[in-house]
Amino acid sequence: MTSSQRGLTRRQFGAGLASLVTVAATTASSEAALPTIDTHAHVFHRGLKLAPGRRYAPDYDAPLSLYLEQLDRNGMTNGVLVQPSFLGTDNSYLSACLNEARGRLRGIAVVDPAVSADELRRLDRAGIVGIRLNLVGQPLPDLAAGEWKTLLAGVKSMGWQVEVQRNAADLAVLAPQLLDHGVTVVLDHYALPDPKPGVADPGFQSVLKLGATRNVWVKISAPYRNGASGEDFAKAAYPLLRNAYGLDRLLWGSDWPHTQFEASQAYEKNRQFLDTLIIDQSERAQVLASPRPLFRF
Repeated sequence: MTSSQRGLTRRQFGAGLASLVTVAATTASSEAALPTIDTHAHVFHRGLKLAPGRRYAPDYDAPLSLYLEQLDRNGMTNGVLVQPSFLGTDNSYLSACLNEARGRLRGIAVVDPAVSADELRRLDRAGIVGIRLNLVGQPLPDLAAGEWKTLLAGVKSMGWQVEVQRNAADLAVLAPQLLDHGVTVVLDHYALPDPKPGVADPGFQSVLKLGATRNVWVKISAPYRNGASGEDFAKAAYPLLRNAYGLDRLLWGSDWPHTQFEASQAYEKNRQFLDTLIIDQSERAQVLASPRPLFRF
């Protein structure tokens, strides 16, 4: 090999190194730019009108400013506010908070099945991207009824989601009915299986099969709502959910301010548990970023 050839090789090698450095820097920058989205939190204050027939009402304030502080402190870029059940179908405070947050947040509303199309459009403009059915302790809705058909058609036309909180055994029946209406379905809090059998709960096993539809998402949030050994359950459930749904169909949520579990929970504790649950950093980053299209960020 001549000296000129060796020189050319050295120049090529140097150019190659520079290229590798550029690619590495670009990759690192891309990973750093991924959003980190908290898909489940609530805001409220004691001055708001409470819904009749509520099962619970907090005796403290959880204002928007405090929630945004939690996001900042824990490195979260975006959040999703879910209408609390004790505020019923009055989504005015939720809408006002979304407006104040200037695009950083999205919302999930609670509506009456007979809500007008105009109201749904108004909520859509406010940053609402779905409705919530909190059916804990409630009768299952008759989705074949005319008002439900109309509501779900409206939800579908706007590209919204239907978020459901209910035990896994009932979700196994209800979720397919919702899918028959062509809507996107999100299941709260690991789908709430029977805490005693945990992942062996037949309802949870049926929920796992819904992953094949590619139109159902599951929130890996609030493990403490799955019994006293909720964190152990979550560690057993996560790999099953990941395999059944894929990382792009799993959503993390803080469940702040952890209503009815305030004494034992905190935002930072739940965010840190995610690091224990999903040890692989790139996998965790994908779960935190996957909600972006679903919630229109």
